[in-house]
Amino acid sequence: MSADRHLLIVYHSQTGHTRTMARAVSRGARRVPEVETRIKMALRASLNDLLWAHGLLLGTPENFGYMSGALKNFLDRTYYPAQGQVEGLPYAVFVSAGNDGTGALTSIERIARGYPLKAVCDPIIARGELTPEILQACEELGETMATGVAWGIF
Repeated sequence: MSADRHLLIVYHSQTGHTRTMARAVSRGARRVPEVETRIKMALRASLNDLLWAHGLLLGTPENFGYMSGALKNFLDRTYYPAQGQVEGLPYAVFVSAGNDGTGALTSIERIARGYPLKAVCDPIIARGELTPEILQACEELGETMATGVAWGIF
């Protein structure tokens, strides 16, 4: 039996930190059996993936105070074709930052307003090395998003 609600996790990773965070987000989301979770690297994620989703989680490293080029590419490729089809789609963000992460977060939020997507959870910004606490927060983010999607809360 397949779930009729869907959660999409789109991420890019260079050092492996964002991938580790994405996997933790996915673990948390998969605790909610009523929601099918799909995890995709940003360059492989498509418009069809976005249109399939009832909730979206975006993960990126901080690159020069901005989101990764690969995540920006996903947003660029889907922006115009998705117009009028994803309005109000709930989303949240997780960032692996060498600095403060605010530039990456701000750039995603600016583009998300254009879709327009709806931010529903506080972002997670991991500054420096990943800690058990950050990975726990990522799992909680995934579970929270999946629960909200399952129950139609967002």
